[in-house]
This record gives sequence, C-alpha cells and structure tokens, in this order.
Amino acid sequence: MTVFDLVIWGGAALTAAGLAGIVWCIVAVARAKRARLDDAAMRARMGRVVAVNMAALAASMLGLMAVVLGIMLGR
Repeated sequence: MTVFDLVIWGGAALTAAGLAGIVWCIVAVARAKRARLDDAAMRARMGRVVAVNMAALAASMLGLMAVVLGIMLGR
C-alpha cells in the first residue's frame, strides 16, 4: 500500500463523513418543519443547521479533492 492509496482512502472517508453530515442536515430540517416552530425558534435552529451544512460540504469537497489527487499522482 503506497502513500497515495492512503490519500485515496482518507479522502473517501472524509467524503463519507461529509455526506453523513449532509444527511443529518436534511433530517434536522425535516424534523424542524414537522415541529411547526415559531419564526424565532426556526431561525435559531436553521442557523445551526446551516453552519453544519457548510462544514459538511467543505469536508466532502476536500475529501473528493484528496481522492482525485491520490488517483492522479498514484499513476
């Protein structure tokens, strides 16, 4: 196993973690909509979800970049 294989697998794990975060955001928003919260409570909850969503998207992007980099440099 080369260092590029480790970069590929690490990137895949990071991408999977980001995808799990995105799924969590979808579930959290669906629960918040079902709870029929008032406007202030909904804004507070959405503020937290947006922060997690941006972090999850960044993790997915960095993971995919690592996978592509590992594939390109490993050949």
